[in-house]
Amino acid sequence: MAQAVNRQKRKLPERLAQIRGNRSQRQFARDLGVFQQNVNRYENGTTPHTDFLIQLSLKENVSLDWLLLGKGRMRRR
Repeated sequence: MAQAVNRQKRKLPERLAQIRGNRSQRQFARDLGVFQQNVNRYENGTTPHTDFLIQLSLKENVSLDWLLLGKGRMRRR
């Protein structure tokens, strides 16, 4: 079980970068209302806080199942 969790956690930074797209980390952070340093840390492997994940899901219309587990579609309907 721990291996499966770690495997998914290692994929989270690339999913975050995919959501960010061509925007700079600074612009992405501004769009989400968070600090750029947090975006940088999360894209470099630090586990994001729940508040950040919820904010990201709501503002970017991203499925938390996709973001955290890679299941389903990236965008919520």
